[in-house]
Amino acid sequence: MPQIQSPLTRRDLLAVAAAAGVVTMMPSPLAAQSSDIKPFKVHFPDEALADLRRRIANTRWPSPELVKDASQGVQLATMRKLAQYWQAEHDWRKVEARLNALPMFVTEIDGLEIHFIHVRSKHPGALPVIITHGWPGSLIEQLKVIGPLTDPTVHGGTAEDAFDVVIPSLPGHGFSGKPAATGWDPQRIARAWTVLMKRLGYNRFVAQGGDWGDAVSEQMAVQAPPELLAIHTNMPATVPDYIAAALAAGGAPPAGLSPDEANAYAQLDFFYKHGLGYAQEMANRPQTLYALEDSPVGLAAWMLDHDARSYELIVRVFDGAPEGLTRDDILDNITLYWLTGTAVSSARLYWENKLAFFAPKHITIPVAVSVFPDEIYAAPRSWAEKAFPKLIHFNRLPKGGHFAAWEQPAAFSAELRAAFRPLRG
Repeated sequence: MPQIQSPLTRRDLLAVAAAAGVVTMMPSPLAAQSSDIKPFKVHFPDEALADLRRRIANTRWPSPELVKDASQGVQLATMRKLAQYWQAEHDWRKVEARLNALPMFVTEIDGLEIHFIHVRSKHPGALPVIITHGWPGSLIEQLKVIGPLTDPTVHGGTAEDAFDVVIPSLPGHGFSGKPAATGWDPQRIARAWTVLMKRLGYNRFVAQGGDWGDAVSEQMAVQAPPELLAIHTNMPATVPDYIAAALAAGGAPPAGLSPDEANAYAQLDFFYKHGLGYAQEMANRPQTLYALEDSPVGLAAWMLDHDARSYELIVRVFDGAPEGLTRDDILDNITLYWLTGTAVSSARLYWENKLAFFAPKHITIPVAVSVFPDEIYAAPRSWAEKAFPKLIHFNRLPKGGHFAAWEQPAAFSAELRAAFRPLRG
């Protein structure tokens, strides 16, 4: 299929233009029907990038935090280092080139334009997988795993491990459309993802996700379309009711917890007490976040303050330490949010969601779980076995956190191969 450039909806073009300049497009030569799949490329105008640099340079900085740690929030020194690199050294054009080298498309599902990457493996019999990002992530999180999953023979696997990979942008995120009406919750997105995979010609596939990607993948599993064989998650919803009640009460953990359960309880207790500010604001008042659409440094600070361990890693990165993520990785993702003007539209997913995020969802199809130690909480096997009666894979990894595919792509890819290997054939 030729890699021509294809239009977003008029609504999306206006939104992008208002935020940072219009994405350059070339219309498809044929009138598109609602089920058409249209090739997509992206190029933001130079003025959008110049405007970004001007805004960074004109940041009105707050006074420094009054403590020596991050207990008051994202620290001024880290943000100044990030801003300096963003303004002077980060190259968005490299990101565009990397994205445009991949097969990208848009298609309309349930009245909304959905953007996605679709890379078919050269190996016959590849297993189709749809991988969903979360917030404050984007499809940039998954770029490093495309090669290992679609071409495993050059990445430590065998031809039998190959996947066809589909990576969509969530509604209101990245290059997907911004919903013009309420109702785009994880359940609706899950149904849309099944439509997408069937539209691509797949009559059997698997799904993967973490963060909102887990919420969507688990809802796909709840809906259990016959084409969906299983799901894999690196952020499973497994917290038992009695644990949730103890956390809500704010007291001591229940007696008799195993070491893994006690560790998970402590992680969750810390997150609920110190890490939920962004989620509470976006779940209750997402439209109030105008500042995130107006200040790139404000947007970056908001996105960095997601969870303590990810923030600690990012601090180390901007201090010059080698990590699974680089300064460019971090700014590639933030810049995507800025240029597409999706800070508020992405936040609305928190408002739309009415599900208890970590509560088991009564899934009856096969589920695979990979536990990375620096996730918001490291799910114990005991909880996973109760949450997922058909647990087909469970593994605890030695390193990695919330952005597993991005930070530890080799380990993440190996986990997907192992998790879904029994379903092939």
